[in-house]
Amino acid sequence: MTKLSVNINKVATIRNARGGNNPDILRVAQDCERFGAQGITVHPRPDQRHIRYQDVRDLKPLLTTEFNIEGNPISEFIALVLENRPTQVTLVPDGHDQITSNHGWDTKTHLNFLTDVTARFHEAGIRVSIFVNAEDEMVDYAARSGADRVELYTEPYAACYATDPAAAIAPFVRAAKVAKALGLGLNAGHDLNLQNLAYFYRNIPWLDEVSIGHALICDALYLGLEETIHRYRQQLQPAE
Repeated sequence: MTKLSVNINKVATIRNARGGNNPDILRVAQDCERFGAQGITVHPRPDQRHIRYQDVRDLKPLLTTEFNIEGNPISEFIALVLENRPTQVTLVPDGHDQITSNHGWDTKTHLNFLTDVTARFHEAGIRVSIFVNAEDEMVDYAARSGADRVELYTEPYAACYATDPAAAIAPFVRAAKVAKALGLGLNAGHDLNLQNLAYFYRNIPWLDEVSIGHALICDALYLGLEETIHRYRQQLQPAE
């Protein structure tokens, strides 16, 4: 079964726009779980423009599903993850000024760094996933770093899906097969939505997890959060 992890960063963005605690991201996270989400993802950035470091601390004791903390493993982020010990940490090569994640790691160039960071998290019993582009070599070197999983950066798939789904999915199927052959678990995320998710899943049914935030929260404005989560879960069901 492919799990749906809901990224609640956008909920925190709305909260931070006005100050105070409305919407309450702790309640939203628990509601997501109650409505069927199998995990909660957060991506705290150094400027704390959406999820704050304190949010991570507040969420940890409340969640009953998998907790995934993603981000660039700078020293402050590493300390936060080790303090809170989520189920999974996803290493993402974000710059401080990036609006959103827009590329995966060059795992070959940064192999030594990623190997050291992965070992630190493994010592704390935390599963490690590395965010990569859908390139065989990047998947291969992620495996060499000792990572448990890779997360495929799916924006290129989403951008091409409407015009040529078969061409859009092809490099992701190849990379997913490499990951499977190397014994890596497989996650995916970025711009997956109700239009393109089912096709992605049908072509790569051994996916462990998808992490979806922006599109899901946008859909929830029209459909409601509970109905939206149900619909995303439906996209991850085997075809009858």
